[in-house]
Amino acid sequence: MKAYIEKDSNTVLSVHEIPSGTPVFDWTVPKEWGIRDAYIEDEIGNRVIDMKQHNLHVMGYSTPVDRWVDLDELKQYIYTEQDQPDVIPYVTSYYKERYGFCMSERQKNALPPGRYHMYIDSELFDGVLNYAEAVIPGEREQEIFFSTYFCHPSMANNECSGPALAAELIRFVSSMERRKYTYRFIFIPETIGSISYMSTGDHLAQMKKTMCAGFNLSCMGDDRDYSIVESKYGDTLADRALKNVLSYHAAQYSTYSFLERGSDERQYNAPGIDLPVVCYCRSKFGEYPEYHTSADDMTLVSPEGFQGSYDVMTQVIQALEHNANYQVEVLGEPQLGKRGLYPTISQKGCYDEVTAMVDLVAYADGKNDLIAISERIGVPVKDLLPIVQKLRDAALIRMVR
Repeated sequence: MKAYIEKDSNTVLSVHEIPSGTPVFDWTVPKEWGIRDAYIEDEIGNRVIDMKQHNLHVMGYSTPVDRWVDLDELKQYIYTEQDQPDVIPYVTSYYKERYGFCMSERQKNALPPGRYHMYIDSELFDGVLNYAEAVIPGEREQEIFFSTYFCHPSMANNECSGPALAAELIRFVSSMERRKYTYRFIFIPETIGSISYMSTGDHLAQMKKTMCAGFNLSCMGDDRDYSIVESKYGDTLADRALKNVLSYHAAQYSTYSFLERGSDERQYNAPGIDLPVVCYCRSKFGEYPEYHTSADDMTLVSPEGFQGSYDVMTQVIQALEHNANYQVEVLGEPQLGKRGLYPTISQKGCYDEVTAMVDLVAYADGKNDLIAISERIGVPVKDLLPIVQKLRDAALIRMVR
């Protein structure tokens, strides 16, 4: 199956299926879950909770049930967040068959004694795991990789924001006049999706061969923080590029080691996989109070939050596209004035670009790439790009690798 990212776009999003029961590394693709209805009602037929009012009221992957129970037994099947008494928690049980319901702690405590009808009309069946993929070719087969997930119902930040950003990044990359790298975007269910993707076909071998930097996109819509979860050793090009952009873009940002992992960066950095992938978030999963609750709704995300996420990642893409080692073509410090690169009028502020240019030249000895120079001289890569172009136009520097 194929779908276009947007009307009149040449970028194709291909949708693939992996059947239930397929072995994928040490895992197995689970059965597919279908649900039609779920509720709890009291003795006179009043719906206490109803999946049709909020689908978090039923535990994900619940098996069918149609039973009358007293209040004490009912509470054994109700999940709440005791520390957040007004939210509905998001709860799932993928790998053990059970059923359950979710509600706020306050609602549970207000239930009167009596008999209650637990009803779930669902089924587990041999179906498929779906994932989608878009590949945008560049001049080289080396790839920049993006992964995001779609598996959390009714979650604005933890679910919808990653695919939304990925779609905009696909549009951005597709619109670039020149691409050095090939770009691969995948949309998967978290954990089992990344495992399944890497274990099927020649995906893992291709990823190991071509991936230069990879980014797992998660929780991209709030406006509270910027975060990176590092790769296993925190030393990949993806780590360097994202940290570099964040250090200039944000007044402050949060760095989490791989020991604080939790999304698909786990799978991409697993032993034997060892891909150069980091996780990029605004507020990191598990670190904001609305995470995995009904409070993760559209009031949590904002245009400003999405814009910040987009600005950072498009700068990362540009930094990777133009990152290279440069070598000065003359001995000694070059005379910029005779090439029209030095201001002829002295005024406050007019030497800022010259200082950056002189400093860039000083470290353009073939040993440092542009990201390293940016870190050394304290100038964002985005501000160095026009300077690099001027120096190349003047034949003062050349790319060596």
